[in-house]
Amino acid sequence: MCVIETSPIVETRRLVLRAPAPQDAPRIAALANDLDIARMTKRMPHPFRVEDADDFVLQVASQDPARANTFVIEHEAAGPVGVIGLFEGEDRVPEAGYWIGRDYWGRGFATEALDAALVWASRKWRRRALVAGHFADNPASGRVLEKSGFLYTGETRRAWSRARRAEIETRMMVWLA
Repeated sequence: MCVIETSPIVETRRLVLRAPAPQDAPRIAALANDLDIARMTKRMPHPFRVEDADDFVLQVASQDPARANTFVIEHEAAGPVGVIGLFEGEDRVPEAGYWIGRDYWGRGFATEALDAALVWASRKWRRRALVAGHFADNPASGRVLEKSGFLYTGETRRAWSRARRAEIETRMMVWLA
């Protein structure tokens, strides 16, 4: 029998992945209220207000930990720098999604957080496969996924971007443990 952690904490060399807390809402809102971030996600609105961050924290707290886990990505010195989540969606295997605040791009935080989340998912959540997609106009996200072992499936889907209010070509990838 698998024991499900309700508020897992995952540590890396520079980062801690943990459940978002109410006190994180202002920081999450400050980082996420950037059109260049929101437009590369499916679910994030723009503008992203503190109220949206409060709603996000409450939504995460109500997740079924057997079906979804969402983590704040916290840097040892900078505090929260982004968010990463693993969740069951429309596919038969769970999906991974993430974003990093603009000031922290190019420092390897997304790859480090994704690598840690994948190890956690395979060991604790007992997932052997995950999918992810990146909008075709966001090749940087594809490079992060590739560095973490995701492979392109050859499938392109149209996925809704809440911030863009449009469907965007999405390149699908898969990770196998």
